[in-house]
Amino acid sequence: MRIAIYGGTGSVGSQVVAEAVRRGHQVTTLARNETPVADGATFAIGDAADPDTTRTIAETHDVVVSALGPTRDPNGDPDTFADVIAAIAGSVGSTRLIVVGGAGSLQAEPGLRLVDTPEFPEAYKPEALASARGFAVLRAADPSLDWTYLSPAPEMGPGERTGKYLVAIDEPAGACITIADYAVALVDEIENPQHRRQRFTVANLAT
Repeated sequence: MRIAIYGGTGSVGSQVVAEAVRRGHQVTTLARNETPVADGATFAIGDAADPDTTRTIAETHDVVVSALGPTRDPNGDPDTFADVIAAIAGSVGSTRLIVVGGAGSLQAEPGLRLVDTPEFPEAYKPEALASARGFAVLRAADPSLDWTYLSPAPEMGPGERTGKYLVAIDEPAGACITIADYAVALVDEIENPQHRRQRFTVANLAT
């Protein structure tokens, strides 16, 4: 399968690239500036906010993955994330779009998002709210858009690849997920779509 990944050099995107390459897929990593990529992947210059570039990429790939995230630069504007997701969504046409999302929009309980709970860390709120707005863009998209938004567990970080995980839809499936197993879940969804026009979330099995 031909997979294009925006943000494929980041902490999450690079592991998605590596997982897809491991399974024998043809992977193109896109960034605005040339940078080293995982062995077995191809690099191409591409700005996700440029509709002409994204349209061309989508026409030559089976799946487009956005592994981009809201900026963490103190001087940056995290709200531009939703604009980028809207630009990609408006340019991929009939090509499937999978978005690496955030956990803040998951439900702590019906009607209450994690990001809106008192215990949610204040420092992470701008990023979480920006990711939630990106999710809202997809939910409001034209019905012809074939999208999936994958939220991690509330905690995601380095760790071993077990290849096993729990799945849920709107509430966390568990407390944490390794980046490696998140990548496994995302590539599993590419190969065997189960959540078209839907958000889902994954977590590691309890130990």
